[in-house]
Amino acid sequence: MSISISEAATVWSEPADRRDSSEPLLLLMHGYGADEADLVGLAPHLPRGLATVSVRAPLTAGPGFAWVPIDEPGRPDPQATQDAADAVLAWLGSHVPESRPVGLLGFSQGGLMVTHLLRSAPRRFWAGAVLSGFVVDAPHPGDDEVAEVRPPVFFGYGDRDQIIAPDAFARAHEWLSARTDLTEVVYPGLPHGISPKELQDVSTFLTEHAPR
Repeated sequence: MSISISEAATVWSEPADRRDSSEPLLLLMHGYGADEADLVGLAPHLPRGLATVSVRAPLTAGPGFAWVPIDEPGRPDPQATQDAADAVLAWLGSHVPESRPVGLLGFSQGGLMVTHLLRSAPRRFWAGAVLSGFVVDAPHPGDDEVAEVRPPVFFGYGDRDQIIAPDAFARAHEWLSARTDLTEVVYPGLPHGISPKELQDVSTFLTEHAPR
């Protein structure tokens, strides 16, 4: 299935004449049923000076958009997920210079995209933040290369998440701990969302790993 990311549906934190910069960029990817504006409010809580771009998922879903259809929650179709990751990589190839360092942050389905982009192009990204996200439950040709690179990954989620099942988080933990430099935090009492403490932890993680 051919899908694409719309440049008209992106929100940049910097003007067009600065997007060829060599400064680190953080790609924001929203969850199911949201849109490109959903995570923009996180920017003031992220490290100062870190540019962001938020992109809209390519599939229509209810009032918003999705990266993949939901057939079985927490177990996305591998090909549909790869199609979405390929669309993001194609968009990056057209709009962000290869020389510009890119990090990843995604919530829920956006977190799935973080893990799958790392599997698809593990040397392209300086770090990933997976917030209440998960992984495709199937081998990927890039898994061995991810294990070789061991990219820094922050994995945070709540122990009261009512959307993502515990077994999906467990699979993500198993995959990430085996192949990445993992920072994992479970937030007591947190449902399917992002808490102020998690934002603080993410900011600390990004500050530590963003290229200087």
